[in-house]
Amino acid sequence: MLKKLLFLLVFAFTIVSCQFTETLTINEDGSGRMSMNIDMKEMMTMTQSMGIDSTMVKMDSTVTFAAFLEEKKDSIAKLPKADQEKLKKLEDYSIRTVMDPETSDLFIDVFVDFNNIDEANNLMSSLNQASAIMPESPRGNAEVKSDPSSDVIGVWYDYTGESFKRDAYIKDEVAYQKQKDSLQEAEMFMSSMNYKLKYTFPKKIKSASIKDANYSLDGKTITIERRFLDYFKDPDVLDLQIEFEE
Repeated sequence: MLKKLLFLLVFAFTIVSCQFTETLTINEDGSGRMSMNIDMKEMMTMTQSMGIDSTMVKMDSTVTFAAFLEEKKDSIAKLPKADQEKLKKLEDYSIRTVMDPETSDLFIDVFVDFNNIDEANNLMSSLNQASAIMPESPRGNAEVKSDPSSDVIGVWYDYTGESFKRDAYIKDEVAYQKQKDSLQEAEMFMSSMNYKLKYTFPKKIKSASIKDANYSLDGKTITIERRFLDYFKDPDVLDLQIEFEE
């Protein structure tokens, strides 16, 4: 099951009909949950209309990366030590998949619980590492392999209780430029993809550096949305500084 979920997860980053929501919830003690939700309802509708996969059934399933890494431990052991350590960071992550052919709903939610914000800093990198255990095909045999060029954008978070900061940065300029150039041909088709931030804090937000953000009624949740292509071309468009009320 996880093999097929990994296929869908990585496939989501290569198609034009998915929406991304980066969700962060921080509790009073600084612990919380970080997740990436990939909504592929448009893809589901498209595949159904084309009759690509008639075997899809209604499901709501949560699986852990730890179980899959245990299953593939022999293959992982053949990788360089550095790659093994990167994959080991996935152990605490889980994937929830919801699929409903009747409503054409299909989304994948990759999430991890953390004790402090520093642990959340690895989410984006770890998501990209999922491509390292990508099956060659949804019905083929999975082979563990490394794809270091996929991990080009990093995100750093800082939370003090009085303020919060999100800072995106380019980790590998050469690899980033290659990916950026490769998107030019598909840019027209990717224009409908969006990237959303949805952050919830234990305190009411006093001010935020992004002025067109939306807020919940209690003022503790902030939501910001940008075109995916705008974010990929300039990760700074979602850099965020927040101050909280006392």
